[in-house]
Amino acid sequence: MRPVDLNTVHAAFAEAARRWPDRPILNVLPETAAIYGTEPGEMGYGQAAERVETLRAAFEAAGYRAGQRVMLLLENRPDFFLHWLALNALGLSVVPVNPDLRAAELEYMAAHAEPALAIAIPPRVEELRAAGQAAGLTLPVCAPGEPLPQAQGGPVFDSDGPDAAREAAMLYTSGTTGRPKGCVLSNTYFLEAGRWYANAGGVCALNEDGERMLTPLPIFHMNAMAYSFMAMIAVGGCLTALDRFHPRSWWASVRESGATCLHYLGVMPSMLMGAPEAPSDRAHAVRFGFGAGVDPKLHAAFERRFGFPLMEAWAMTETGAGSVIAANHEPRRVGQACFGRPGPELDVRVVDDAGQDVAPGTPGELLVRHAGDDPRQGFFTEYWKNPEETAKVWQGGWFHTGDVVRQEPSGDMVFVDRKKNVIRRSGENIAAVEVESVLMRHPAIKAAGVAAVPDEVRGDEVFACLKVETPSEGLAREIVDWALGQIAYYKVPGYVAFVQDLPLTATNKIQRAALKALAAELLDDPATVDTRSLKKRQAA
Repeated sequence: MRPVDLNTVHAAFAEAARRWPDRPILNVLPETAAIYGTEPGEMGYGQAAERVETLRAAFEAAGYRAGQRVMLLLENRPDFFLHWLALNALGLSVVPVNPDLRAAELEYMAAHAEPALAIAIPPRVEELRAAGQAAGLTLPVCAPGEPLPQAQGGPVFDSDGPDAAREAAMLYTSGTTGRPKGCVLSNTYFLEAGRWYANAGGVCALNEDGERMLTPLPIFHMNAMAYSFMAMIAVGGCLTALDRFHPRSWWASVRESGATCLHYLGVMPSMLMGAPEAPSDRAHAVRFGFGAGVDPKLHAAFERRFGFPLMEAWAMTETGAGSVIAANHEPRRVGQACFGRPGPELDVRVVDDAGQDVAPGTPGELLVRHAGDDPRQGFFTEYWKNPEETAKVWQGGWFHTGDVVRQEPSGDMVFVDRKKNVIRRSGENIAAVEVESVLMRHPAIKAAGVAAVPDEVRGDEVFACLKVETPSEGLAREIVDWALGQIAYYKVPGYVAFVQDLPLTATNKIQRAALKALAAELLDDPATVDTRSLKKRQAA
């Protein structure tokens, strides 16, 4: 990734394959292979390059062209990366699909992204086809390994301009305005992520001697797609992607993968620390973990027990490597929710509600931009079809993160809270407005308000205050069962409380602070229905 002419994701991969053809790039553990019904084992850079070229030629022969988009619902399988690389080589963009999404969400995504093709695991092909029809699209859908359907036209969004600036992917992220927003991400976005990680140094220093990274995080998120995969390409390393985090078999996966580094979310250390101590706790080759949100009370104890540092970092889908902040240099202030201090490539401000800078040590909203001539270098390009929201988050030439932090006189950044009305459950951002809009489609619900309540394991849980004609526990469970068919399981309410009225403003908008206080009060109310046991990942 050093040469300046490597200006696409595929070009970076091709250079790595030229340098390290015999090294492994992707690894599938037997446990993951059994879950997916695929073959376990490693795939070399050279072998991957051959498969990518075969796919590239097939897409080209089928008539797909630069500037179009392809939806990929391929879970955490190697096929995802191979298809992405092949499409990137032709100048197409990919739209990764969270496999937990259901009918209403898939229809919205298809209508919003307007893809020319969708590729999905076999059990989901018909569901995506139905989503395309509901969205009014002519959307060919096929499974990996099937003959590609001929291109049937469709919009061409981004075919001009330099390759580096061309759209490489569009990732959907929840916000405060209801529907998920499509973040347009360029080739530069992904290349900068790989470069940043490869050169970060300190606690998370990578080398070119054959790193092996393990991640249980979903590939449809920027962490695994941009940081994990692009970092391994940058240093000629191997990525082992699990289907998801399995607490009981985690350390066996760590050892079997030969991981030298791993990625985590805050819920993972909490669950691992709950297991009995064992002589094998340090029987691994891991040098560091890279993640965010570890419980400050467990941070130091985890590092003592398992023998490697958990490096806390901060970034967003929108910011990419343009403004990543990481505690990768000592002192890390372990156990203080500290995510490091900004480097010289980054400008930061911490401001109050009036947009004025606050004194050191005072909480405020974090504003960021890249230092130098281009404040948006490494950031997302735009929110697709939403120029107003793009302009809003970049108001005044600074990206407004919506995160409340405290910057100490030393420069260290400490996370405090989220300013946005977003529920953060097990690493997933959930927009309360989106859940409310889906719940309001249920015929029994007259009004719905959703707020976050604390959860010891998952961080937040979804709490729904509902106004109905005839409340009952049976109705609460029926509503949750219905919602499981409409939206991803993690967005569905974990608690349901029936209320006479919701706290509203004079203009009939929900008073968010009052709703959050009401949810906290009702959490221990015997009449509140605990529906967490119903929130299970749906079968493919």
